[in-house]
Amino acid sequence: MLPVRMYSTAMCPFCSAAERLLKSKGVVEIEKIRVDLDPARLQEMMTITHRRTVPQIFIGDRHVGGFDDLAALERTGELGELLSGPA
Repeated sequence: MLPVRMYSTAMCPFCSAAERLLKSKGVVEIEKIRVDLDPARLQEMMTITHRRTVPQIFIGDRHVGGFDDLAALERTGELGELLSGPA
């Protein structure tokens, strides 16, 4: 399974929902980067993603976007494939 990294904040319901969805797919560990605790990490997130909202989720090196984007991947069946990595 590819590593998952998520930029988040402490009080973000979409971050919690994303974490629940990922765990339901078998993700054991999520590297959480708290942008509310470190302004430099917020700037890093905005530079990399060109977005200001959390969560911002990466699976491996691929930026998948926020919770809505993650849920869309789940609806199409692509999320499991993406988490598994290249065949």
